[in-house]
Amino acid sequence: MTGFAFHNLGQDGAARRGRLVTAHGTAETPAFMAVGTAGTVKAMTADAVRATGTEIVLGNTYHLMLRPGAERVRALGGLHRMMDWPGIILTDSGGFQVMSLAKLRKIDEVGVTFRSHLDGSAHHLTPESSTAIQNALDATITMAFDECTPFPATHEQAAASMRLSMRWAERSRAAFEPRPGYGQFGIVQGSVFADLRAESAAALTGLGFEGYAIGGLAVGEGQQAMFDTLDVTTPLLPTDRPRYLMGVGTPDDLLGSIARGVDMFDCVMPTRAGRTGRAFTSRGILNLRNARFAAEDRPLDPACPCLACARHSRAYLHHLFRCDEMLGPMLLTTHNLSYYQTVMRGAREAIEAGRFAAYAAATRDAWSQGDDRHTL
Repeated sequence: MTGFAFHNLGQDGAARRGRLVTAHGTAETPAFMAVGTAGTVKAMTADAVRATGTEIVLGNTYHLMLRPGAERVRALGGLHRMMDWPGIILTDSGGFQVMSLAKLRKIDEVGVTFRSHLDGSAHHLTPESSTAIQNALDATITMAFDECTPFPATHEQAAASMRLSMRWAERSRAAFEPRPGYGQFGIVQGSVFADLRAESAAALTGLGFEGYAIGGLAVGEGQQAMFDTLDVTTPLLPTDRPRYLMGVGTPDDLLGSIARGVDMFDCVMPTRAGRTGRAFTSRGILNLRNARFAAEDRPLDPACPCLACARHSRAYLHHLFRCDEMLGPMLLTTHNLSYYQTVMRGAREAIEAGRFAAYAAATRDAWSQGDDRHTL
């Protein structure tokens, strides 16, 4: 079994072209990871996810611990076998979901006591139990347990939250069971404050994680503030470890973050948008529910090779959504995830060729031109 490693294969400015090597295969970076919260990427089979070019899928500790339960997943052969995904799986620690979904939560030094949003049952999640649950799920990449600092926060509030997360990170690291090809990522916090981000990065790198995530962004601070925070954070992280920006974002967010040295991304945006009729394309975002598409007998995006674009018309996709047929969300989710992977593949090729800035500019220019029926 191979060891866990990140290889930096090339660089163009701060943008990095890399390869992540794990016990469950390799992933080319920059990489967009599909969100499979409850052990499935919504509206997609595992084969459909693979066909988009996706190499890493996410699972979530909070949701899977509530149902079907981590021990049941373990008894069924682990999450890889259960969801038909032998490739890389990254599991979120559950901290963000506890803060955003759980009822009657109480945070203290030990961890978080909360009631399930499903049935009100009481639970306690700590750095140790979160790490143990992720181990039971057989996650390739385990995330340290943290508190996602809300925005806005004062410097004092952000500092207290970040320092609690750093103490939890130390306990998460101690609880992690090292195995060949498996890794654990620490999560940099500190809101939009440069000094707190630097303090957090220093604390985490001292613990020697296999990778480093940047959390607490895309929570309302705006794109420029996010980019400014990345400008001061990514240079502080080890160059020989992967960098993961959590919960981001739009294709434009991805391009800007890659330019600032980020290697890995995840977001529910492409799959959630696909279920509601919104398509990301090479000419911007389209809402397939709009009446203008009812008679358009042409592909959603001729530049895209996915099933939705290669086999179906815009008129048919519009019809599916107007009739509330489940095939509509399935096809559009497949398209959106395929398009995100197309953007990532283009970024990798551009970095290799030393022309990432030109690629990003051309991609943004095409979005700005809009959906001209004569040129798309």
